[in-house]
Amino acid sequence: MSAYFAELSKALKAAEIFRPCLVLDRERLDGNVALVKERLAPGLAVRLVDKSLPCLPLLSHIARALGATRFMTFHPPVTQAVLDAFPEGDLLYGKPMPAGAAKAALARGGGWWSRVCWLIDTPERLAEYGALAAERGTELRFAFEVDVGLHRGGFSSPAEIKALTIPERLRCEGIMAYEAHAPEIPGLFGGAANALKKASARAAEFVATLDPKQRHILNIGGSKTALLHGAGVANEVSIGSAFVLPKDFDTPGLQGLQPAAFIATPILKAVDAMLPGPAAVSRMLQAFGLFPPKGCYLYGGKWMAEPVFPDGMKPNGLIGLSSNQQFMGLPANADVKPGDYAFLRPTQSEAVLQHFGSIAVFAGGRIVEFWPALPMG
Repeated sequence: MSAYFAELSKALKAAEIFRPCLVLDRERLDGNVALVKERLAPGLAVRLVDKSLPCLPLLSHIARALGATRFMTFHPPVTQAVLDAFPEGDLLYGKPMPAGAAKAALARGGGWWSRVCWLIDTPERLAEYGALAAERGTELRFAFEVDVGLHRGGFSSPAEIKALTIPERLRCEGIMAYEAHAPEIPGLFGGAANALKKASARAAEFVATLDPKQRHILNIGGSKTALLHGAGVANEVSIGSAFVLPKDFDTPGLQGLQPAAFIATPILKAVDAMLPGPAAVSRMLQAFGLFPPKGCYLYGGKWMAEPVFPDGMKPNGLIGLSSNQQFMGLPANADVKPGDYAFLRPTQSEAVLQHFGSIAVFAGGRIVEFWPALPMG
């Protein structure tokens, strides 16, 4: 592990990067893409999740390797950027957008709307989108959000969908059935495999209510579950975070994939750790293992990430967090100095990849290019 981060440190210094940055290991990324491609069940297409991979060159790199043209989108400015970058892309919203937001997006004009499939979660939203389509005199595509056990909204029973009258100018394309709950179900309540099986069966019940012409998008899964699905009713799965494997995605369904994104930041100060106040208090707490003997201060901090290098580095609750100079405790045998780099592994890729502006791409032992992240606004 230390040899790997020593190599990253050397590459960062050679590239004269002396500030917090997001480093993407392209070789690890390519290995993850290859594993996903190998393990994906036959007949399942991949829909790339733009919020988890918020960088057009990153999306392009993965899409090219997989031959993917489907994207799941969540935020109109990002939607527009993806539409512009991928003229053949088909986009499905991963959350229901307020009708006003859809109206504002459509008002910007262009023929891009025909490649966007909106998400409908209630009869009321269906009516709102029907009114929007009528007002604009255009056809809008949509898919039903259906609840297969997550209980985060959407239609809860196939009967609800069967009872609907779809407004003129709205075209149903299928369903989105998200089952992120499945890996978290403990054995006491049936376990993950059983929950996944139930979710798939429930999705099939919803699909059965649709006309065959309304089954173009049968979406299920997220990064944690996509590779666990076999033959079934779904024709596509959504994957994003798995390709860079942040900490929260260390799950059995992604075994063998490697972390490919790290926050790197210079160590500003290396210190003998001491709390404000009498030195005796710090020594007493150290004697009981409640305060570290050594520490360092980082350039920046308070990220959604967990420390991975130097070994044994961790935040301390007595000093707290800081987005300016984060204190990190270190073990007594730590050998660090100002100018060294500390590395943290993001707990999620969403938002974190956008935090640093551009992503430093590491390959062949050096930083080879910078990929601009999409803006958060």
